[in-house]
Amino acid sequence: MIMNLIRGFCMALADSVPGVSGGTVAFLLGFYDKFISSIDDLISGNMQKKKEALIFLIKLGIGWVIGFVSAVSVLASIFDTKIYEISSLFMGFILFAIPLVIKEEKKSMIFKPSTIAAGIAGVAIVALITYFNPMSGQGTSINLSVLNIGLIIYVFIAAMFAISAMVLPGISGSTLLLIFGLYVPIISAVKSVITFDFAYLPILIVFALGILTGAASVVRIIKWALDKHRPIMIFLIIGMMIGSFYAIIMGPMTLETPKDPLSFETFSILWFVIGGVIIYGLQLLKKFSEKKA
Repeated sequence: MIMNLIRGFCMALADSVPGVSGGTVAFLLGFYDKFISSIDDLISGNMQKKKEALIFLIKLGIGWVIGFVSAVSVLASIFDTKIYEISSLFMGFILFAIPLVIKEEKKSMIFKPSTIAAGIAGVAIVALITYFNPMSGQGTSINLSVLNIGLIIYVFIAAMFAISAMVLPGISGSTLLLIFGLYVPIISAVKSVITFDFAYLPILIVFALGILTGAASVVRIIKWALDKHRPIMIFLIIGMMIGSFYAIIMGPMTLETPKDPLSFETFSILWFVIGGVIIYGLQLLKKFSEKKA
């Protein structure tokens, strides 16, 4: 019970910040396949499998909620003022996570035209979404408390993409929200609702519906792809992680008051190293949990 709470807590910390996904944390902690299978069983399994999956996901979910609320309470207040330090931290997360993913999936690291193409596609997907993002350079002046059909559709689709990324061990859903220019608005909206300001509740309901729709439709596809075409998927995931460096570099341009992209002058080596230490701390936690099992 305690281990699953810790797992959920760590996943939430990853999901709440642009960088690596909660799926990456699940991957690094050694329970990713069980996580994906549990979601799939909850959707399409028999009654016994649904019960086992629900118990596992509830334990994980409690830790996730605690971690997410804790992270949001801090991030919403410091994201604007500490964007370069946080961006450096995210880059540390990703750079130090990539070799661990490669190490864990060394059997899948088969270099052939299809896997190389998947890796290039992963980089291109993230880079192109970032480059052509309509919110880039315009800040996050979207008013989520005033609904219109365009905003509803935009948030719903972004949520579907975000949950897809969250369950993949690669780019985080928060990075995609950053790319779509919705990261700070959604984080701020969640914090407002937590403090009983319900002006943003309608759009968060739309966001939640997008997440549920994405989870129901995407998880089975991801599970099938990982089962049947794992080398291609691993290269795609690593490519998306590499592409997310560009998304993080450009991230400051999505703030309410846009700032210059991350540069050598604004990059923080200290926070970058802290990101790496956290990733390797998760790896140690995985080894500890395997000894306890």
